[in-house]
Amino acid sequence: MSDPPALHASDWLNSDRPLALEDFRGRVLAVEAFQMLCPGCVLHGLPQAQRIAQTFDPAEVAVIGLHSVFEHHAANSREALAAFLHEWRIRFPVAIDAPGTGRLPRTMEAWQLQGTPTLVLIDRQGRMRARHFGQVPDLALGAQIMALLREAPAQPGG
Repeated sequence: MSDPPALHASDWLNSDRPLALEDFRGRVLAVEAFQMLCPGCVLHGLPQAQRIAQTFDPAEVAVIGLHSVFEHHAANSREALAAFLHEWRIRFPVAIDAPGTGRLPRTMEAWQLQGTPTLVLIDRQGRMRARHFGQVPDLALGAQIMALLREAPAQPGG
């Protein structure tokens, strides 16, 4: 796969500054695209992202969320999302996907995501290597992450 288009965030939660994909070069990055009112996200996607964050060394594997809202816009405010993240004890950084020109948010459209939950894996070089729409078994995902970790780290300036 290739370098993903930029992350288009209108705001960030659980981060003291805006982040970019380049900030994660040299680490494997797991991006959990979700909506807080999506049952599959709450029951499967977000708990799995939390397990990734708890299982792997943060110096090797980073986890971020991407709140990509394409329905129920009024109920998905920044304030509601902040409360949701607090109540569910989600500590990793979460980007709020910027509104797009159509129905889909900008990153969701640029990354050609089918819906939520979607887990995207980006390798140490910054290339999108997997897009899992829906539920993916923990063992299969762990094997994919380990395979990415075994690859050569990104070279400085490259």
